[in-house]
Amino acid sequence: MKIRTVMEKILPDSWVPYILHLRPRAWPIVAAHMSAGFFLANGFTFGSDTLQRLLIAILTWTILGNGGTLAINSYYDQDEGDIGYLDDPPTPPKYLHLFSLLLMVLGLPLAAYLGSRFLIVYTICMTLSVIYSVPPMRAKARGGIDVLINSIGYGGLTFYAGWAALNRPFDATIINVVLGFMFLFAGFYPLTQIYQMEEDRRRGDNTLAVRLDKRNALRFAAAAVIIAFVFFVGEVTARYFELRALGILISLLLWGVFLIHWNTHYASVDNAYEKKGFYKALWIWAVTDISVVVAMAPLLFTSS
Repeated sequence: MKIRTVMEKILPDSWVPYILHLRPRAWPIVAAHMSAGFFLANGFTFGSDTLQRLLIAILTWTILGNGGTLAINSYYDQDEGDIGYLDDPPTPPKYLHLFSLLLMVLGLPLAAYLGSRFLIVYTICMTLSVIYSVPPMRAKARGGIDVLINSIGYGGLTFYAGWAALNRPFDATIINVVLGFMFLFAGFYPLTQIYQMEEDRRRGDNTLAVRLDKRNALRFAAAAVIIAFVFFVGEVTARYFELRALGILISLLLWGVFLIHWNTHYASVDNAYEKKGFYKALWIWAVTDISVVVAMAPLLFTSS
């Protein structure tokens, strides 16, 4: 049974649009990417304090921070067609923007509980969320700035938030991996826009995909993915050159096959293919998260 159907059965009608615009389908994806950063710092064995930190980080980052971010974006977009993680979206309710901001602000004390590093990165991303969606700044409508904000927030800092939840200092590995995921999201982000290009044009949002057109947006995506794997492969070569790092090459191969096929057939595929392509890319992203953690995470638990 779909999440939407369940909510419509158990919640008051007026509540459902508020929850749907938090886009619960995105929660496992964001939680998994952030948790990958946590596992990179911690390894795979948990004490009670470590598990508590992970659960608080997931609640704070995924539902309050990311949920609020997506909801405030919905309020100002006023989309009528399908959007990321939400098909046939309901009309954004009147107070959705205030509800979104309240959720993000509620995340601040929980972020502070996890330490100064997590609080700083949470505050940065909350600020970027407002800059991205809210007029007159509305960076979403400015091609180039839109991909930069998302690459920093979703690609790099979401992964780093998992690391920061343990209040670990920077080291060379986390810097290279965060940079890698920033570029990987720069490659992924145009794929989230291509199937929405016509609606973005009607609304006047000059997104990166709109500015570049489909062919060049796909070329941009491929170039950004290549740069991402320069960081991943470079880090593996420098410090983790073991058999367990083989997954990095497998994930690179998956990205290559996927993007080469789309680049080759972009002129003949329909909107349904483009939408499915976005969700296929999410699965390859998950493989990349897993391969990075398996390649570089501590094999034994290190106490925080």
